[in-house]
Amino acid sequence: MLKSFLKASRFRVIPVMLIPVALGALGAYVWKGEFHPWLFILTLIGAGAAHLFSNMVNDLWDYKSGTDIAAQGTEGAISTNSGFLTNGTWSIGKFKAVTWLMFAIAALSGVALSLISGWPVLVFGLAGAFIAYFYVAPPIRFGYLGKGYSEIAILLSFGVLPVAGAYYVQASELDYRALLLSLPIGLLTTLILFNHHFLHWEADRQAGKKTLVVVWGEQRALRFSRILMFLAYASLVLCVAAGALPVYALLALLTAIPIYLVYGRLSAHNPSVAYLPLMGASLKATMNCGAILIIALIVQGLIQ
Repeated sequence: MLKSFLKASRFRVIPVMLIPVALGALGAYVWKGEFHPWLFILTLIGAGAAHLFSNMVNDLWDYKSGTDIAAQGTEGAISTNSGFLTNGTWSIGKFKAVTWLMFAIAALSGVALSLISGWPVLVFGLAGAFIAYFYVAPPIRFGYLGKGYSEIAILLSFGVLPVAGAYYVQASELDYRALLLSLPIGLLTTLILFNHHFLHWEADRQAGKKTLVVVWGEQRALRFSRILMFLAYASLVLCVAAGALPVYALLALLTAIPIYLVYGRLSAHNPSVAYLPLMGASLKATMNCGAILIIALIVQGLIQ
């Protein structure tokens, strides 16, 4: 059951949520001298459950809308869902039950943290829940609009909200440096989600899912993907310049090299399978960059 749950929830990508939570908490430790281990653990549990809820509720609505079925039936398209609904591994009822269990865990964690750290924690949680549910759920469906709303939603969900929220849980106040610190990891995670659309963009077009890749076309979207990568690493330099990160955090710039090399191997038009290395490189860049930033903040906190 545990193995099935890990696959159904796509647990392997949970670090993209836990990393920004860690960065926010470490920001409070470095800038304010505040760090409460039990609050940090509860924040990790709540944010992690919220992320898994988001993964699963997106699968539910993409399955209901026919997007995932279209991806299976489109030649060359690569499905990125768990496959538990499209392959009939779990019934819809079972999938829904586990999905809403994750929501319940996230909600209870948020309420507990708000009672300890203050009501603004609920604002962060409710904003995240709103984006997580309506990313593909009607009537809003951020992921289907194709006007950049999807990318903004991801930047908020995996950057601004978890970093600033985790900082607030520890310090019970806000700081502009937390916003700056959210940009590198938030933009890199946005890059992952943007690049994954290349794997099945033609199937998305058939299903009426208007991602920016569908709206702009492959060539223009690929140019934007490169720009997004540049912005992520430029924001890292900005964080160092503004004092949100120590100068040795610039070592994280090295994580841009592998993904930059992958871009160099892509042409204007590519089969879906050609984007798998780009997806892998995007994920590794986010994980490795996040890990270096975490280490940099820990070192800064210990030596200052």
